[in-house]
Amino acid sequence: MASPDSKRQMSAKDVSYELIYWPGIPGRGEHIRLAFEEAGAEYIDHALDEDYAMAYMAQIEKNTGDELNPPPFAPPILKQGDLLIYQTPNILLYLGPRLGLAPRFEEDSDGIYRINQLALTALDGLSNEVHDTHHPVSMSLYYEDQKEESKRKSEDYIANRLPKFLRYFERVLRGEASGEGPWLYGGQLTYADLVLYQCLDGVMFAFPKALIRMEKSGEFDSVFRLHKAVQERPNIKEYLASDRRQKYSMGIYRHYPELDE
Repeated sequence: MASPDSKRQMSAKDVSYELIYWPGIPGRGEHIRLAFEEAGAEYIDHALDEDYAMAYMAQIEKNTGDELNPPPFAPPILKQGDLLIYQTPNILLYLGPRLGLAPRFEEDSDGIYRINQLALTALDGLSNEVHDTHHPVSMSLYYEDQKEESKRKSEDYIANRLPKFLRYFERVLRGEASGEGPWLYGGQLTYADLVLYQCLDGVMFAFPKALIRMEKSGEFDSVFRLHKAVQERPNIKEYLASDRRQKYSMGIYRHYPELDE
């Protein structure tokens, strides 16, 4: 009898990637879109079909999975053949070597883990914590119900947490393991660079005044250089100018002027 893994590999061969995410916001699905776009991979973005996306989301809490896959908890969700996985860093861990955005195991058995820790750190401090600035008390409350707490949280984030993470990535980029060029690891673009780019881009939208001050300070020149380098990648540049790129709105990154003072 074939193992579940061998069954999946045979059925998934030459099958296109499908990304399932909420329509109308970039959100956590954007990290996966950027990986596909940079690699020039063919994929189906179901967020562009609002009826499909919302119908899928409506059944998630009743979904019990199948013989190979546990049920997904929440999007983003990646489907390829019989494989169905969720969680942004888990999906990128799977896609990285397949899209040329991380070394294959036989070439560098430890590299994928070094890259993954960088992506996880960016998602922790420049995505998850940013969301908490406008929902510090409860996800079930509206922003307007926790504005006072949001103000306090944002002040601390801008003064302490954001610089802490930017300083860390500045150290990474100036370190020997970064290699030549503007990238985080090994002298070449990996999915960790795309994650850092998207996180920084989102923070720029949420706190534009704070990020202008930090860029002008000169303390984080390597971080901002990476952001510009990703933007100038030919495939990324074309994608950012297209209607496939979702606009920031009411997702993770939200701009409330009163929080950016």
